[in-house]
Amino acid sequence: MLKSVVRAVGTAVRISSATASTARALPLSCPTLCSPTSATSRPFTRSLWMLNSSNGASSGYRSKLFSSRVLQPSVSCGCGGLHTEGDKAFGDFLTDEIKEEVKIQKNKSLPKMSGGWELEMNGTEAKLKKSVSGEKISVTFNINNSIPPNFEEEAEQGQQKSGEEEPEIVSTPNFVIEVTKQAAKHSLVFDCHFPEDEMSHGEGEDESDIFAIREVSFQPEGDTEWKETSYTLNTDSLDWALYDHLMDFLADRGIDNTFADELMELSTSIEHQEYIKFLEELQGFVKCK
Repeated sequence: MLKSVVRAVGTAVRISSATASTARALPLSCPTLCSPTSATSRPFTRSLWMLNSSNGASSGYRSKLFSSRVLQPSVSCGCGGLHTEGDKAFGDFLTDEIKEEVKIQKNKSLPKMSGGWELEMNGTEAKLKKSVSGEKISVTFNINNSIPPNFEEEAEQGQQKSGEEEPEIVSTPNFVIEVTKQAAKHSLVFDCHFPEDEMSHGEGEDESDIFAIREVSFQPEGDTEWKETSYTLNTDSLDWALYDHLMDFLADRGIDNTFADELMELSTSIEHQEYIKFLEELQGFVKCK
């Protein structure tokens, strides 16, 4: 009886050892999964254990990894919107950004235009108006997309400027001038812009014009849309003498380089104010305020 028990125990030990040996040998028989050269074999770039924010207990790790609660957004207010750690970091960044923009803001109020111009605002669109000897003159511009890019030259040079050497941001919007006479059926309309390089149509040593006329046309008075059915004079191939007379026509009505300088200053101030307002609204949207 004792020998039978010993034989039974020995048999059980051999079976257990064989099973363990087989289990240990299994990975060696799977070259597809375990070979370093296999296309399906790759090391983990992040250990699953590192996903556990607890003290490393396997039970805590498993409950957090497979819990359905990690898929649910964390709502911290009654708006019912999604609030994440990224939103919090975004909101904190916007807070700092707004403080910096307010700090560098030059004009808390919009600068005044000389020459008797009155300013009307409609969102991002500004209109300057005045009357001269029975003529009504208006200048309309929009500050959207009015900041020219300044990174191309730096990219070509392969250099980065320090904070003190950063170029000043200036808004140079396109603008439309409308001149209306009492007896005229239509308004004379000029489509103007600030060229990247200063333009001069004369051969003398006079000061270059900092703005240029792109197109001229007669349009119905007060019409907000440029009618393509009206003849439009493009100045690209225009005789310089005619172009100079058109520029003199505007200068006689107070639209010259001084006006253009003041318009850029006004537009830059409006654009900066609108940018700060946008950041504040974006912050409120992210933080759900």
